[in-house]
Parts: sequence; structure tokens; C-alpha cells
Amino acid sequence: MKLSGKTAIITGASSGIGEATAKTLAAQGVKVVLAARRGDRLEELKKAIEKDGGAALVVETDVTERAAVKNLVKQAKDAFGPVDILVNNAGLMPLSYMKNLHVDEWMTMVDVNIKGVLLCLAEVLPDMTERKQGHIINISSVAGREVMPGSAVYSATKFAVRALSDGLRKELAPKYGIRVTCIEPGAVETELLDTITDDELRTDFKDSFGNVEFLDKQDIANAIHYAVSQPDGVHVNELQVRPTSQG
Repeated sequence: MKLSGKTAIITGASSGIGEATAKTLAAQGVKVVLAARRGDRLEELKKAIEKDGGAALVVETDVTERAAVKNLVKQAKDAFGPVDILVNNAGLMPLSYMKNLHVDEWMTMVDVNIKGVLLCLAEVLPDMTERKQGHIINISSVAGREVMPGSAVYSATKFAVRALSDGLRKELAPKYGIRVTCIEPGAVETELLDTITDDELRTDFKDSFGNVEFLDKQDIANAIHYAVSQPDGVHVNELQVRPTSQG
């Protein structure tokens, strides 16, 4: 499917999977709208994309704030036209053992990983349903299928994203032609690991994953590109991507 000329919003674009996805789609001629809280990082990414001949717009955004998300979608439409692709990538992963009561981190994960996804959906769906076209990419996780000690809250948020994706697809694809793809990465080398503040879990985590060769962020960007580049009649519902060494 020809991607050139389409408009994509990518949340969490300041690093990791979001950054790699922005570069990958921009290289295919997609006009990318870069959303995250770290505006300086987004500006650096914008310069890199434009240097390679791509088109990018920076909109500093906190996806947990409805007004900010409304502004994001408005600026995207004003600059590049209707949104064709939404990559709901913004997320946090401060894993912790429940007994250690990292309550503030629990609440922040729920806000970013679930509420942020919902707010972005609320702003792009009206145009997509009216135009009867669009593609929503939701980033869940292998943790959205399997719960390990320390991932209870994170997994709960990613199970929610998977359930939401399933429901969206059933509502939107047959009637409106809107595709919904749930991407489920396994172990990926990103900044998410740096958000773990539970020292006990961090030690155990290193022991559990010591023999796993983590995926690169580009591996997930490639999976996203695969999903959005299929013909309109091909619907990639889910893609789970793990390192071979993860099993």
C-alpha cells in the first residue's frame, strides 16, 4: 500500500519505538506528527527527519491531558490534513512488586497507558469514521498476555490495551473500513527499563532476563511498518514480536 502523503500521529515519539517508527514512516513519505512531553528531543528528531527529506511536525503533548490531545490532533490536521494513522505508543513501565506499594507509579501507568490511549482515540475517530478510512496502531506488550511477578499493574494496563484493540476492530473494521492493529513487543532495549524504581525487582529482573538478547527498537518499527503498508483489504489484527532468545 502506498504510504506517501499520509499523515501519522506518533505518541511517545521522543525515544525508543516511537522515534524509530517516526523515522521509518517518514522515509516512506508519511507526514509524521511527533508527540511527547520532551519537546527538545522531538525537535532533534524533526531535524533528522527533515534532513533526510521527510516532513515532520512537533507538538509537545501530555497524553493524559484532554486539552493537550485535542491540540495535538488540531495541529496535525491544520498542518498536514486528516489523520490517517495513529500510533498509540506512549507508555510507562515502572515494574514493581505489589507488596512494595508503588501506588503513585500504579496510577501514573493507568493514566498514560490506558487513559492516554483513550483520549487519542477520542480525537481521531470522528474524522476516521466520517471518511471511512484510517489505521490505529495500539502498542500492547507480551505482558498483555502473560503476567510475571512484578508486572501485575503494567500487565493490567496492557491487557486493557489488547481488549480495547479487539473491541475497536470489531466495531470499526466491518462498518467503517478502519483497521486496528495491536502490536505486542517482547523484550526491547528502550528507556522503559530506566523507569523501574523498585530496587528489589530490578535485581530480580536482571537475573531473569540475563540470557535474553533484547530486540532493537527498529525491529518493532519494522513490524508497525509491515502492518500499515498492507493493502486496504488486508487487516493485520495482532503482531507479537519477541527476541528468539526469549522463547
